[in-house]
Amino acid sequence: MKTKIYNLKGEDAGEIDLPEKIFAYPWNPDLVYQAAQAQLANLRRPWANTKGRGEVSGGGKKPWKQKGTGRARHGSIRSPLWKGGGTTHGPLSEKDYSVKINKKMLRAAIYSVLSKKLADEELKIVDSLELNSHKTKELYFVLKEFLRGSMNALLVPASKNRIIYRASRNMPKIKSLSPLSLNVRELLQHKNVLIDKNAVAEIK
Repeated sequence: MKTKIYNLKGEDAGEIDLPEKIFAYPWNPDLVYQAAQAQLANLRRPWANTKGRGEVSGGGKKPWKQKGTGRARHGSIRSPLWKGGGTTHGPLSEKDYSVKINKKMLRAAIYSVLSKKLADEELKIVDSLELNSHKTKELYFVLKEFLRGSMNALLVPASKNRIIYRASRNMPKIKSLSPLSLNVRELLQHKNVLIDKNAVAEIK
């Protein structure tokens, strides 16, 4: 399938033949949702943590003798029944929130989003994303002219282009991502996707 190539001024710069298995994949919202949820779950880290009676300090001595005091028997002041004691069934930092999703499903979800964005004219192929310097100012003015003020984009440069990562680092809604690291979350978070024509062959 053929689509237009644009230069950084937004002008027509020819055509490129895109692989249909990637850019003409049918839209599958259920699969995309599953892949996005799995990615978010795998990024989640357990912060809440409580200590059980074996982890709380103190409590080595029996508070009082077993019989003869008239009070209830206790073996440790670190029992969950006591103030300052251990917590029963509390959250633990060892909890695992990760979700498994096989590679074929993940790849299909990425293809589905790329195809949808291309059909909605939110994905454009650029003849080159190379800059003269790593200054954010240069990239800002280039994207401002190309995106017509909508400064929300995911940039996918060729692997050898390293300057653009530094130039886009300080821009809040602009992200540069290697074609080998494309993922559903980043594609969905950004309204526009700009792909260097030399990076198309690297998307797998």
